[in-house]
Amino acid sequence: MFKPLELFIGLRYTRAKQRSGFISFISMTSMLGIALGVMALITVLSVMNGFEAQLREKILGMASHVTITEYSNSLKNWRQLGAEIETAESVVGWAPFVKAEVMLSANQRVSGSLLRGVLPEKETAVSDIAQKMIMGKLNDLQANKFDIILGSELAKHLGVNVGDKVTVITPKVTPTPAGILPRLRRFTVVGLFEVGMYEYDRNLALIHIQAGSKLLRLGDGVSGLRIKLDDMFRAPWVTRDLVKFLTPNFHISNWTMEHSNFFKAIKTEKRVMFIILMLIVAVAAFNIVSTLVMVVTDKRSEIAILRTLGFTPSSVMGVFMVQGIIIGLIGTVIGVILGIALALNVETIVPAIERFFQVQFLPADIYYISDLPSKLDWSDVITIATYSFVLSLVSTIYPAWQASRINPAEALRYE
Repeated sequence: MFKPLELFIGLRYTRAKQRSGFISFISMTSMLGIALGVMALITVLSVMNGFEAQLREKILGMASHVTITEYSNSLKNWRQLGAEIETAESVVGWAPFVKAEVMLSANQRVSGSLLRGVLPEKETAVSDIAQKMIMGKLNDLQANKFDIILGSELAKHLGVNVGDKVTVITPKVTPTPAGILPRLRRFTVVGLFEVGMYEYDRNLALIHIQAGSKLLRLGDGVSGLRIKLDDMFRAPWVTRDLVKFLTPNFHISNWTMEHSNFFKAIKTEKRVMFIILMLIVAVAAFNIVSTLVMVVTDKRSEIAILRTLGFTPSSVMGVFMVQGIIIGLIGTVIGVILGIALALNVETIVPAIERFFQVQFLPADIYYISDLPSKLDWSDVITIATYSFVLSLVSTIYPAWQASRINPAEALRYE
């Protein structure tokens, strides 16, 4: 359809000044609308990709890819089981753990907490906690001592620091002549960690696994095993393999089951935002229809002359499709360039805006992630640019078809 002559005339119509300045204004508005819509879409999807990646990194830096527990809540032969699982495909590390929901008390302040007993030499194989320490070291947890490591926000709430004492109150009770009393144990704070995710920094406390077993009266047992894989996305398949390998007494879960709501919510929001912002692009693209309809009306006599010179209806249609496609293409290219530039620099721009206006867009005590990450996905950029261009192309069809149906005799009757 787009022969050199049609392309030449279409480009000339695009560059030429219209007799009505309003037509040029509508063309610029359409082009600007497409550019802004594409830019917003690329930026928003990049930010949502960044949120998803950072949320996954922070959660899986503390949680395990696969978790094995026993229905009796006390895994006795965990050393043998860990050695057997270590030989399984995709498994790169394992570590035992003890966990319980407890109350922490210090300085007349009380806070609920998730207490996790860990084996320091094994814990580094399944989590990043050793790299998140801001005071002390993970290895400061000694087997024969009652030491504890707190999240930074939890320590701030309790008003304690390294060297201070914290009382751990467990749901286990001790019968005494005075009645049933909860089990209490004084722990010494030997370190603080900061993951950057409020849920962990505010609620998690770590102790040595032996201290945890004594506190919870598990004897030689543990609550379960945490397993790390070489590819976290293989967790569902590894879980199915372990279900066949282990006896029915074991319960096996993975991160896709434990944290599925987070990632499903992000995917749903990303899909909805794509549709909403693509409507902005669609509205701008369909402004091309009104632009070309007015151009066709303005060029009726010239179209008639072209027809008398031998132009076919398809050639006339091609001339005006070129004009509409140029508007859409320029708007899409500008939007892609601006969107990529903004997505790559949003982590710098947003903090600068926050400092200038003295505000915080994502408070840490409300949101899981307090900064605004961005991860540019080139497949998203290609998809957005393709959709934008296709919408622009579709918008040109009707007015171009109307131009091709103009009768030369009727158009030149009053010229």
